[in-house]
Amino acid sequence: MDASLFISRKLRFKGKIAMVCIAVSFLVMIIAVSVSSGYRREIRSGLSAISGDVQITPPDMNILDEGHPIEADPSYLPQVSAIDAVKDVVPVIYRAGIVKHGDNMHGVLLKGLPEGVQPDTVSLGVSIPSRLASESGLKVGDRMLTYFIGERLKVRQFNVASVYDSMVETDGRHIVYASMADLQRLNGWEDDQASALEIHLKEEYADEESIRMANEEIGFTVNAYSSEDEETVIATSTVSRFPQLFGWLDLIDFNVLFILVLMTIVAGFNMISGLLIMLFEHISTIGLLKALGMTDRSISKVFLSSSAVLVAKGMLWGNALALLFCIIQQKTHILKLDPENYYVSFVPVNVDFGLILSADLISFAVIMLLLLIPCMFIARVDPAETVRVK
Repeated sequence: MDASLFISRKLRFKGKIAMVCIAVSFLVMIIAVSVSSGYRREIRSGLSAISGDVQITPPDMNILDEGHPIEADPSYLPQVSAIDAVKDVVPVIYRAGIVKHGDNMHGVLLKGLPEGVQPDTVSLGVSIPSRLASESGLKVGDRMLTYFIGERLKVRQFNVASVYDSMVETDGRHIVYASMADLQRLNGWEDDQASALEIHLKEEYADEESIRMANEEIGFTVNAYSSEDEETVIATSTVSRFPQLFGWLDLIDFNVLFILVLMTIVAGFNMISGLLIMLFEHISTIGLLKALGMTDRSISKVFLSSSAVLVAKGMLWGNALALLFCIIQQKTHILKLDPENYYVSFVPVNVDFGLILSADLISFAVIMLLLLIPCMFIARVDPAETVRVK
């Protein structure tokens, strides 16, 4: 009988147990990687929707009163728009206010957008977040009384045109989308004036380092092409404006890395224990194979080949189950979260096949390296002592 087939049959029973453990380990690893990637994607897209990836603002921008506006169509706009990382540039107006509905009062940040950017921001129409709707009792069609504190108190009445699902808030304020023209009239500004220019980057520039580099390039371009009569402005990125959020994401990444290392070690030592038990139970068989002329390296190679098949099967099962979970979670959002603590209302998952493949290959390589440990015992087996003639 072929030695590899013989050893494979000996490994079959214990191999099934090891394969299940490896499948569970890879299941946990892939889910952890997908959830971490999903969090980054959702938080980044939420921040981008709120304030862009990069903002061009006056150094002393004040959202509590009329403040000092900048030009909505400055001379450096074509050069900034031509930067490779830039997707689009949108002028916006920010104005903090207090919404009163019945006995409820809530702090809000109105964000004025040009016509066509937000579908429901028609004249005196606003789009409110779902959390504000549930907390205040406002619904589509209601009138929203809003107070603005500045040099003098101003009161405006808006119509709730729609309710949107919100994830991230700014300084505890609800983001309310409004017409840019309405906020220009509120502040007494001209049609070509805005609080800031929001710059959204392309999807491939979504990581923190790319955002920082794009921010530096945009800042340099603005300084280089600004005319002398234009207001002084600065460029800031979401990474610098929301350091607590990105610090929280870094902590999640560290926890995921810890899970990956732990699960890899658990899977590796599970295979090691299985092989060691099998070696001790069949030490006479190994001695017989050595007596028949097989070298230590040949026997170890057979053991490693059989083990590699088990690890690969466990990895494939773990990946398949993890991807099935990710698909179900993406479609149904069956696992919910408290947005007060986690910024999102459900567990976000993002299937990044490149990241998953990297985790699989690294874990597989580490497990196979760990399996070299029990193979060293084969060299210590003495055929003269293990083979008994009956």
